[in-house]
Amino acid sequence: MGRGVVGLLQRESASLAATGRTLQLTRVASRTPRPEVDLGGAAFSTDLADLTAADDVDVVVEVIGGEEDAKTLFAAAIAANKHVVTANKALIALHGNELMRDARRAGIFVGIEAAVAGGIPIINALTRGLPANRIEWLAGIINGTSNYILTAMSEGGQDFATALREAQRLGYAEPDPTFDVEGIDAAHKLAILAGLAFGTPFDFASVHVEGIADVDAEDVGYARELGYRIKPLGIARRTARGVEARVHPCLTPESDLIAKVDGVMNAVQVRGDAVGSTLYVGPGAGAGPTASAVVADLVELARGGADSCAVFPIEGDWESSPIGEVSCAHYLNVPAEDQPGVFADVAQTLGRHGISIEGVIQRAEAVRGARGSEWVPIVILTDVVAELDAERAVADIEKLAGVTGRVRRIRVANLENSDGE
Repeated sequence: MGRGVVGLLQRESASLAATGRTLQLTRVASRTPRPEVDLGGAAFSTDLADLTAADDVDVVVEVIGGEEDAKTLFAAAIAANKHVVTANKALIALHGNELMRDARRAGIFVGIEAAVAGGIPIINALTRGLPANRIEWLAGIINGTSNYILTAMSEGGQDFATALREAQRLGYAEPDPTFDVEGIDAAHKLAILAGLAFGTPFDFASVHVEGIADVDAEDVGYARELGYRIKPLGIARRTARGVEARVHPCLTPESDLIAKVDGVMNAVQVRGDAVGSTLYVGPGAGAGPTASAVVADLVELARGGADSCAVFPIEGDWESSPIGEVSCAHYLNVPAEDQPGVFADVAQTLGRHGISIEGVIQRAEAVRGARGSEWVPIVILTDVVAELDAERAVADIEKLAGVTGRVRRIRVANLENSDGE
């Protein structure tokens, strides 16, 4: 990312001068020397503290990632009265309230456009383009690795493990893909988006997080038969209690625009009370998109945006709405013995919990299990139901004599409904 920022500043120096101020790279610090990178005459150091101590640095750009070193650099920049631009979503999601409070008190500009969704200007959209709106909800594909894997499972018929290996081979996934496939990366970004959208402090701890590793290729196929695509969504919504924030795979209607965003692309859909629904799509990672967002913040500062840190949420009390209070439809994949009466037992169990069935796929072909028994998948699409009722119903279904294993459950997102579900 740092190399991308350096290259963009060099290539676009003439056009960037139109801001009225020269953006000049004076110093670069990196824990690992990169002698092959042309710094255009900028001084180089392996000591990050050299940036904040130097008199010829007005803005510190942090793209090193991680928490501790980045937090130390951020705090030192504020103490040295230097503005900060960062691409570090974990830093902002976990420590942003404290750091931005200090920055605002010191009159320091903080740019975080690059921290969420790469080249998509979603931070600017929320803070500059939509402030006249009361944001009702937002939903986003904000992790390109997970989106690539689910797209490969849908379009190429791959299983999860194969799609993950291909993502790693192409450089879309890290050797340790945990942060991506377990939803942690997306949760960091959602915590930031929710804070900006609803005017609350950033609260990563209140984001409900589920990854995509349990999604089976079979589920992807059945979802398409039912008219849905499975997407890795981060959803934040204003509720009567406070803010609901969750990251998990969702069945999304194929008619929804966000369902058509495939591969490593990101997308964020925002509904405001005045503007209605708006969609922002673009590359969510990579040197070029990230550098574009970093330089956009530098241009904002050069144009006189030094007071922009004031738009970020750092104070105030609010409550989170836990996942147990969510109401939505559900996809259920029930492994059942291939014998009469099992589906009736499943349907009766759902009925006892007040859950209606909207659609069913039941295959006649039996699958032979590991112990030699035959079973068939019963795929059910429910009506809207409270989360806790769905959990209890699934637990009871798994106890039925004719059910042979764990029920796979995926929530359904109907984003175009007025309440976001």
